[in-house]
Amino acid sequence: MNICVFCGSASGNNPAYADAAKELASLLCTAKSTLIYGGGNIGLMGILADEVMRGGGKVIGVIPDFLMNKEVGHAGISKLEVVGSMHERKRRMADLADAFIALPGGWGTLDELAEILTWKQLGLVKAPVGLLNTKDYFHSLVNQMETMVKEGFLYSKNLDELIIANTPEELLIQLRPISV
Repeated sequence: MNICVFCGSASGNNPAYADAAKELASLLCTAKSTLIYGGGNIGLMGILADEVMRGGGKVIGVIPDFLMNKEVGHAGISKLEVVGSMHERKRRMADLADAFIALPGGWGTLDELAEILTWKQLGLVKAPVGLLNTKDYFHSLVNQMETMVKEGFLYSKNLDELIIANTPEELLIQLRPISV
């Protein structure tokens, strides 16, 4: 199973975010899943990729050429694909993925999550999408999504399709009924 993970190019202020990324990496290796991600070697992206590689797993990174220097494309992964734009990056990651997970991150993570949720709503992707809600990081975002439903801008069935879990193990179990 190829699991695409959207996450920060920073590590955040709480070590719990890095710990959750490491735990997710370990579980991906145990499940023999391939990590698909944004291709950087910094922040949660780098931690996640490094841990999957350390655990003997496979990692495919997809990074736009203009970010190669800024995010320092990860040379130590199984495969690094360089594309021409952010849109190409998201499309390529979606094409490779059997499931999607968002870890804490900033604007880029939010952009990737919003686009994949939109594509799912429109039927352009069928794969499950999950939020790893470490330390309630996504609490306010989920509240906003509930407001969108309440105010008639989002169908409840679309929000119901979003899988939300507090631990990597919980999330992977919900993303697929295969034991991790």
